[in-house]
Amino acid sequence: MTVKVRFAPSPTGFLHVGNIRTALVNWLFARKMGGHFLLRIDDTDAERSKAEYTAAIKEDMQWLGLNWDSEEHQSQRFDRYRSAADTLRTQGRLYACYESAEELDVQRKMQASRGLPPIYNRAALNLTEEQKAAYEQQGRKPHYRFLLNDEEIVWDDLIRGPTHFKATHMSDPVLLREDGLSVYTLASVVDDGEFSITHVIRGEDHVSNTAVQVQLYKALGFAVPSFAHMALLKTKEGEMSKRLGGNDIRALREAGTLPMAVNSLLAKIGTSDPVEAFLDLAALAESFDFKKFGRAPANYDVAELEKLNEKLLHQLPFSAVKDKFGFIDETFWLSIRANIKKLDEVQQWWDIFHQHLNAIDEIDRIFLREACALLPDEPWDETTYDTWISKIKSHSNRKGKEIFMPIRKALTGLEHGPELKKLLPLIGYEKTKTRLFGISLGMELS
Repeated sequence: MTVKVRFAPSPTGFLHVGNIRTALVNWLFARKMGGHFLLRIDDTDAERSKAEYTAAIKEDMQWLGLNWDSEEHQSQRFDRYRSAADTLRTQGRLYACYESAEELDVQRKMQASRGLPPIYNRAALNLTEEQKAAYEQQGRKPHYRFLLNDEEIVWDDLIRGPTHFKATHMSDPVLLREDGLSVYTLASVVDDGEFSITHVIRGEDHVSNTAVQVQLYKALGFAVPSFAHMALLKTKEGEMSKRLGGNDIRALREAGTLPMAVNSLLAKIGTSDPVEAFLDLAALAESFDFKKFGRAPANYDVAELEKLNEKLLHQLPFSAVKDKFGFIDETFWLSIRANIKKLDEVQQWWDIFHQHLNAIDEIDRIFLREACALLPDEPWDETTYDTWISKIKSHSNRKGKEIFMPIRKALTGLEHGPELKKLLPLIGYEKTKTRLFGISLGMELS
């Protein structure tokens, strides 16, 4: 059997880390098993689905390195869902219902008041043809429910272990809306069956959907795939949501986060493995194992992502950034990479060397004038700074921070950052002299 999995996002917003974790786990499993990774765009909701979100989904996945082997769109498969519905109708497993949302709500409340479970009472099964015609004359259009067999539904979940549901404790699910369009429950099963999906890997919020879909696979003559339901991601604020924002992949990318920082974190949180920085997806795939996944919610911590990002940045070769920052050279990159947390800080450091605005008090301006006069001659290298400081110490009563802090602030505008011995060769003799002398005179230089 060739393993085949699918990632099925809805193009109704940008992908957030919860979505990507599902995509990543599917991708890693497929690659570990030498299998097939399908990208299925669930765009049956014509009102909310947007082409720009579909494009964004692909862009984010490509940025993370999650290439797909094939692609399908549910909006192009409505005929297949109608055909499946006809099959179920012929079997007597699909029946018309005419209750409004308000009537169903009243029914649930009445059941709750009597201590009964809030499941559909199957009243529509008893409708006569005359009653159905009367509803039609009132302008009501039916939605269609799937008649569940009264049996225990069991599967051996790859993460949760043996999982049991009693069909009698569940409502017959709606498969077709009043407008005739298929809902996710039916469309997903038809796609899984016709695309020969062998493993369905998704969040545990889909467990009850799976119980229903197990019967649907069988009713439509499809092989029932294996299932793995992951515990959901949690943050300090609560569950992840693409509608709430703040954790979407696009925002992380635009902020300069490295793709492998995202992959490294999302592949390991919620598992027994330690979270560590991986340089490539191949190593992550090799370490993948469903047995390592726990049942407790996985905690997503932005601070942990930032630490991973720093570790990866500090060992990132110049070749990995030269196309993104065409204005820098390798010497510059190697000098600053140990002091940045995100890639977007590269521009800040570049600006330090090419423009500067800073106010220095009178006493420090006098000191800077003296320090400027003691600048070593060119050529400059990483020994220049120590040579310069030694000369300053021999001509000044200042020590330690009193020496290097005014110089750092004058040259960078910051009180911390890369070592000055690495910065000086980058800034160069002429610009260093111009900045120090100009600031010593109370000028603001660019």
